[in-house]
Amino acid sequence: MLVTAQQLLLILPNAGTHAGVFAPVLNTAMTRFRIVGAKRLAMFIAQVGHESGQLVYSRELWGPTETQIRYEGRESLGNTVPGDGFKFRGRGLIQITGRSNYRQCSLGLFGDERLLTSPQLLEQPQWAAESAGWFWDRNGLNELADRDQFNSITRRINGGLNGLQDRLQLWARARAVLSGPSV
Repeated sequence: MLVTAQQLLLILPNAGTHAGVFAPVLNTAMTRFRIVGAKRLAMFIAQVGHESGQLVYSRELWGPTETQIRYEGRESLGNTVPGDGFKFRGRGLIQITGRSNYRQCSLGLFGDERLLTSPQLLEQPQWAAESAGWFWDRNGLNELADRDQFNSITRRINGGLNGLQDRLQLWARARAVLSGPSV
């Protein structure tokens, strides 16, 4: 099952022209990481839709906010060099964050560490989508999607239930668009 730009717009109406840009690269990433079938697609698109502001942002907006400032020196993210918090801020459609996550993502996507020197690659549509697929696969989210564990998926992506209401609305829309109300 592939998603069309028209379907993305029905699910993510604020995506605008981004829907046409992201439809093909999302399909490539979803195929690569076995995000197949209406159930998995609906959950993936809802989560990606929330994390990216409906495909509008592939880079975290930087205030800096109090939370973002805490990225600096945060060893759990591998941010050990001054400036790592800003350099390795959230990017991609699921917002890969922190030096260690960029390294793991780079190894997973490219087999090398190029994202450590070129983190902005995750802002490009292809790699924004591929990094989201990589994260989804690495964290076993297909299996959780198969079991309708939406809140567990949200926690694995965001560390909590931030934006849960928006995510649930996007999920309901995605289920209706991709396969009708019975998913």
